Amino acid sequence: MHQRVVDELGQRIVGGVWEPGDSLPVEGALAAEIGVSRGLLREAVKALVAKGMLHVRPRTGTRVLAPEHWNHLDRDVLRWKQAGDATALLRDTAELRRIVEPEAARLAADRAGPDEVRALYEALSAMEAAAANPGRSGYVEADIAFHRALLDAGGNRLLGSLGRAVDIALEHSFLVSTQTPGAVEASLPGHRAIVEAVEARAPAAAAAAVLAVIEAAEQEIARSPGLSSDAG
Repeated sequence: MHQRVVDELGQRIVGGVWEPGDSLPVEGALAAEIGVSRGLLREAVKALVAKGMLHVRPRTGTRVLAPEHWNHLDRDVLRWKQAGDATALLRDTAELRRIVEPEAARLAADRAGPDEVRALYEALSAMEAAAANPGRSGYVEADIAFHRALLDAGGNRLLGSLGRAVDIALEHSFLVSTQTPGAVEASLPGHRAIVEAVEARAPAAAAAAVLAVIEAAEQEIARSPGLSSDAG
């Protein structure tokens, strides 16, 4: 019930029902509208305050904050953005990947030990196995695991945490980019090139291989049959 109320309020904010600077309706009226107790509503408001979406002040009430204050890596915020403006989330995800992943690959090529390389090969094997299945069940999950392992492989804990924070954004991106015919099969050699460059301790080659994978995914997204439905 708590999550349902948080979702209801968060989706209204992301969807523009309440604009930045707007005050939320008075507590009693809003609780009655949603069909919950005042105490449950207060807890939901606290959760959104923690996400940077609301600000509570005595006497002035609860106001909606502008998007620049939101925690855009929060899993709930990512879900709400996906439902509200999927195209913008795909664009933001692609830009973030271009900024982060090539340099993460360089670090991995410099620092990765046998365990980190093994984790990359295991994720790649899972991708290949899923790609061989008629329904490709588990492919997106394996792809996410691969890119998370790449961010972990450089030994930078902040990068590793970033990878786990953007799982939902990556999942959405991969679900769209793998819908065009042949996209899954075409992506596998590029992922293998990343692992081999990391294993060979070739930072420039690793960064180039990652960038090639990202650019190919962007092209697949642009012509994906699922883009219009997901973005709607």
